[in-house]
Amino acid sequence: MNIASFDILMQLLRDRSTFLTEIEQQKQLDRKIISLLFCSSIFLALYGAIIGSTNGILQTVASAFKLPALYLLTLLICLPTLYFLDIIFGSKRIFTQYLALLMASMALISVMLFGFAPITLFFRLSINDYRFFILLNLIVLILTGIIGIKFFYRSMLCLIEQEEKSEQEAKLASSKDNLVEVKLLRNRHKLIKAWLFLYGIVGSQLGWTLRPFFGYPEIPFTLFRKIESNFYVEVLKIISTLLGLN
Repeated sequence: MNIASFDILMQLLRDRSTFLTEIEQQKQLDRKIISLLFCSSIFLALYGAIIGSTNGILQTVASAFKLPALYLLTLLICLPTLYFLDIIFGSKRIFTQYLALLMASMALISVMLFGFAPITLFFRLSINDYRFFILLNLIVLILTGIIGIKFFYRSMLCLIEQEEKSEQEAKLASSKDNLVEVKLLRNRHKLIKAWLFLYGIVGSQLGWTLRPFFGYPEIPFTLFRKIESNFYVEVLKIISTLLGLN
């Protein structure tokens, strides 16, 4: 199971066109989903442990569990919205195809975080600045998230193009029903963009809800903190503090 899981991950990294073709053809979707979940959970847990090490072993273990949970919960919260809206706009895809694509994006993000792990660990050990460490990791998380989102967007466009070709071959160009469906398919591009924006909003706020991931060195360990303010206000506070504006 372990070796097979990483084989699927390597296929995603090295041969994405074949990977997407297999999703299009609904080949071994369940196996892909489980394998990518396994791999991404390991990499995310490792990165979570590094960022949680600022406040002892309890925070390290908690962050190792909470970071994979953050990505998975965001996916589970937002996936039904994408699935049902896309069906309304003309999609013929099944639920597991969407899930496989999102798991692939999550796995891609986890691999990039694994690649950044040595750099993050270096700054963790060499700089004793809590706010700088948070900002550094926010930049890394946002950067990897953007790349993962771009992969998902391009993958969805590929599947939509395949559907458009199938619709054009199946129906006459003069059919009124066909014209309606073509318009719906074109509107799906806008739908995907809007959904990705929603996905980013939900993910960032959920991360704020599940905090702390880092753990302030001078504050005793707590699994969760009281919900107050929001993610975006706190980021502005961190930046203004580092710039000496506060």
